[in-house]
Amino acid sequence: MLPSRDVAAAIGFYVGRLGFQLAFADSIRDPGYAGVRRDGIELHLQWHDAEEWSRVERPMLRFVVPDVEGLFEEYREQGVFHERTALRRTVWGTREFAFYDLDMNGLTFYRDLAADETADPPPAEDGPE
Repeated sequence: MLPSRDVAAAIGFYVGRLGFQLAFADSIRDPGYAGVRRDGIELHLQWHDAEEWSRVERPMLRFVVPDVEGLFEEYREQGVFHERTALRRTVWGTREFAFYDLDMNGLTFYRDLAADETADPPPAEDGPE
């Protein structure tokens, strides 16, 4: 279950930009709870009051996907990434990318590295400011 300040907007993001389909919603006009599905994954979106928002913990979800490179390209074309989103080979053995949805819920998509793949070198550090 992912917290949302505006479930209708979240549905629009997941369906219109991330390729999910609406599975259900408790209301067509003003949903407070809904589910979206894609490739065997179902996410639930639940409205939270603005007064509670600072106390609502937002998760970082991880999804195993067979074609992480293809999904990265699909989502890049949809313009959903933040400025530092990149497809990386990690030292913990994955090829992955991550970004946030409209409500700052983290989404990471990955696959395990193949035996002949190695991690990317660490990014160059900026000098002192």
